[in-house]
Amino acid sequence: MATVQLKVMSDHEYEVFLSGAVKDYAKDKVEAGTWSEDEALTLSKESFERYLPEGKDTKDAFLYTVWVQEEGHEVAVGYLWFNITEDPTGRNAFIYDILIHEQYQGKGYGKATMAALDEAARQQGVDKISLHVFGHNQRAFQLYQKVGYEITDIVMSKRL
Repeated sequence: MATVQLKVMSDHEYEVFLSGAVKDYAKDKVEAGTWSEDEALTLSKESFERYLPEGKDTKDAFLYTVWVQEEGHEVAVGYLWFNITEDPTGRNAFIYDILIHEQYQGKGYGKATMAALDEAARQQGVDKISLHVFGHNQRAFQLYQKVGYEITDIVMSKRL
């Protein structure tokens, strides 16, 4: 398996992440049929403001840049964002966003990032990691199943 290293995002990396992630989330919500194109960008920005009210310094939010050694030097290949909460079931991490940039996909970095996440979560005393995956993102869905995630809920829709 490829080796990745998770490093806490710098201020600049966070700004780049936020800009792209807000647009990507809006696009995914439109593609999923949840939001209209007219409202998507505004609703996406509101979601990020709600879950990251203090930006990268939001309590219990963990934002990382995914780094690898490629051809003798370090390269940022993606990012990972999860939050940790506690409830009666234990200490839980929820993955809000994970992305391996397109030019680095298919090299095992996604699988390696998920393994690095497991270790980072263990170090934080996490009992369970959860995530949401859009139905149209079959590549991610298959990756999550390969690394041990199980379906807990399925929401389905039908356009009339």
